[in-house]
Amino acid sequence: MPAVAHPDQITAVVLAGGRARRMGGIDKGLVEIGGRPMIAWTLEALRGQAATLLINANRSQEAYSRFGLPVIADEHEGFQGPLAGLHAALQAAATPFLAVVPCDTPTLPRDLVARLAAAMARDDSELAVAEAGGRVHTLHGLFRTELLPDLERALAAGERKPDAWYATRRWSRVDFSDAAAAFDNINTPEQRDALAAQLTSSLSEQSP
Repeated sequence: MPAVAHPDQITAVVLAGGRARRMGGIDKGLVEIGGRPMIAWTLEALRGQAATLLINANRSQEAYSRFGLPVIADEHEGFQGPLAGLHAALQAAATPFLAVVPCDTPTLPRDLVARLAAAMARDDSELAVAEAGGRVHTLHGLFRTELLPDLERALAAGERKPDAWYATRRWSRVDFSDAAAAFDNINTPEQRDALAAQLTSSLSEQSP
């Protein structure tokens, strides 16, 4: 069985490169939740899970750069979807593994990457993604960076669906049914406000 990837071998990227149509087209990662940009919560949850953090964004690069992390844009123009963001991150990563999460799931499990890495080692797979709430969460995954040439070929052939590309590789689904709510996307103002209330309540409970 291959060794489990250590955080020092992992780069993590937060995908913030979409159009956010359901949020009125505003830059979703910069939407404030509980007084902080949504991406700030996501980055906080990722710290310690990987050696290096990146942000993938196709607009508002100056605003994202204020988080003190490298900001990379898609090489493929025209907001071509998450596979284009994954492609940019695989190009930028200097580690054997790349963890990927979207910017709109700010309550990520603190052991997300470790559990994905354990599944990859167990199954000797090329990528592992989270599964919870009756569905596969294709944008919460861990990838071997050696997949870059194959993804380049898939994009050149017109592939834009993550699950369709995953199906051509050795991949693992990792059960996160114990933390299903952590993968709920924040796509509407109503979902944003509900999460803000939840986070505010949680912080109040933690205060002395």
